[in-house]
Amino acid sequence: MTRLLVLNGPNLNLLGKREPGIYGKGSLKDAVELVKTAAEEHGAEAESYQSNHEGDLVDAIQQAEGKYDGIIFNPAAYTHTSIALRDAISAIDIPVIEVHISNVHQRESFRHHSMLASVCKGQVVGLGLSGYRLAALALLESFEGRR
Repeated sequence: MTRLLVLNGPNLNLLGKREPGIYGKGSLKDAVELVKTAAEEHGAEAESYQSNHEGDLVDAIQQAEGKYDGIIFNPAAYTHTSIALRDAISAIDIPVIEVHISNVHQRESFRHHSMLASVCKGQVVGLGLSGYRLAALALLESFEGRR
């Protein structure tokens, strides 16, 4: 069975409370449910993990090998700073799609560059929580094409 990991970085546990004008009123649980529903519709399953700690996210990426077929990853602020997360993604043979709820290109200039983009299969940016579902569908459909 195809398995997805929904991985979320710092402060995403505060979705729905934190800056709803930027991130909306939906919760992290809502985002994960969108992925789980999409996965179930494709005969797959999804699990989620969130951490505010960079090393924990690195560990989760490294431990995904052999356990998950794809990762949907919102690295949050670590997007713009973490070479460690970039290297962890580079070290595994699992496709990763980077997701951002807000359009980072319409925000502060320091948010315009992703340290991870070049090692990810793709990005979904600025489409709210539905970006999680779109990332899941992109991964799931790519797996169906290999069968």
